[in-house]
Amino acid sequence: MAKNYDALADSIIELVGGKTNISYLTHCVTRLRFNLKDRALANLEEIKKVPGVLGVQWSGDQLQVIIGQAVADAYDAICKKTGLAKQEAIDENLDGPDGGKKKLNAAAILDKFSGCLTPLIPMMIGAGMIKVLTMVLSMLNLITPESPTYAVLTFVGDAGFYFFPVMIGATAAKKFGANMGLGMMLGAILIHPSFVAMVTGGTAVSLFGLPVYAGSYGSTVFPMVLTMAVCGPVERFIAKHTPDAVRSFVEPLLTLVIMVPVMLCVLAPIGAVIGNWLSAAIMWLYDTVGFLGVAVVSGLLPLLVMTGMHASFTPYLLTSYSTLGYEAIYIPANFVSNYSTGAACAAVALKAKDANLKSSAATCAVSVFLGGVTEPGLFGITIPLRTPLYASMIGGFAGGAVAGLFKVAAYAFPGSGSVFGLPIFIHEGSMNFVFAILGMLVAMVVSFVMTLILYKPEAAKN
Repeated sequence: MAKNYDALADSIIELVGGKTNISYLTHCVTRLRFNLKDRALANLEEIKKVPGVLGVQWSGDQLQVIIGQAVADAYDAICKKTGLAKQEAIDENLDGPDGGKKKLNAAAILDKFSGCLTPLIPMMIGAGMIKVLTMVLSMLNLITPESPTYAVLTFVGDAGFYFFPVMIGATAAKKFGANMGLGMMLGAILIHPSFVAMVTGGTAVSLFGLPVYAGSYGSTVFPMVLTMAVCGPVERFIAKHTPDAVRSFVEPLLTLVIMVPVMLCVLAPIGAVIGNWLSAAIMWLYDTVGFLGVAVVSGLLPLLVMTGMHASFTPYLLTSYSTLGYEAIYIPANFVSNYSTGAACAAVALKAKDANLKSSAATCAVSVFLGGVTEPGLFGITIPLRTPLYASMIGGFAGGAVAGLFKVAAYAFPGSGSVFGLPIFIHEGSMNFVFAILGMLVAMVVSFVMTLILYKPEAAKN
């Protein structure tokens, strides 16, 4: 039976300062993400007390309300009550009370990328798990590479990543206040068969005498994000200075006439270079420090999740999957860290003397192992008690070192960081899956034992 989230929505809307104080609202896998016009109106302490809310925090200028797996239902309820869901694009005055002018800082940039990528996460999960399913069925000899089923499943799984520029053209258009149709068209240009044929054939391409960079843009992120960041202001400028009588055809025409050469000759190449540099830098780090890279990321992940900075890895993940076919740092570290946090919560449940804390810790451990959601455990158990947090970070480092030492890699975008997401480590003809499990077991054992040693129930009493 579906749960009614109307009461939760009403409470949150009131406590963030009312619907008129909300400039923008989106959500990720577990959190509602608010941009507010006046952040002073948000009552964080009261929001924490709302039934169904697992935690709340500021991340830069963004208010994050942690809901858990049911975040989409809460998001829908709030959008229905505020009317935000009916907005197809973000007007420039919706970014805040300063007339839409926001400081250019790391938090603002991260917010833009998050807003562009978050709506596409279900698609990436679905496409990734289709690829895993194809691999598993092939390993079990239920299908063969020559069979029609194998061929269909292969292009179904690939489609989600190959056409990524079109999809991110739509979401980035919405984030930057441009027309979604034009965003999708600009993305489609980058992967049009004729353009791809010119690139692969080594044909020199130019537009209005300007050289067009012969690059491959399938599965890329940065080219379209940069393109739509420029397209939004350009489109609004044209709309502002175009008579209403001819605006319906002049606005899209002029927007394309300006943006196509700017994209093909400047922005898309810059985006491709950024993506390549990012991927090369991370792989250099992986090759240079080896297993320590995975260990450090795994050990620090609770802090990254706490601040919301873990979302910054998404562009790298897409670049790694599209160029290498696998990812060997963040995803293994994420699974190891998740299990380390779950083990710490389990240890608290075993050792705690307070009945409510014992029950909460056990529930949080189950939510990690079966749901892959660490926020309840982080914000409800390990961070407030501190010593379990330290223990989970130590366990994460140890398990990450094992995963890194054996070069564990993920071969699909995970649908969950729980036991149900483990098939992404299955790879034909390798021990990758076994070593992934070994790293998680080491993390759990170390975290569990260290929590039993460091956590003192008496110190937790008020």
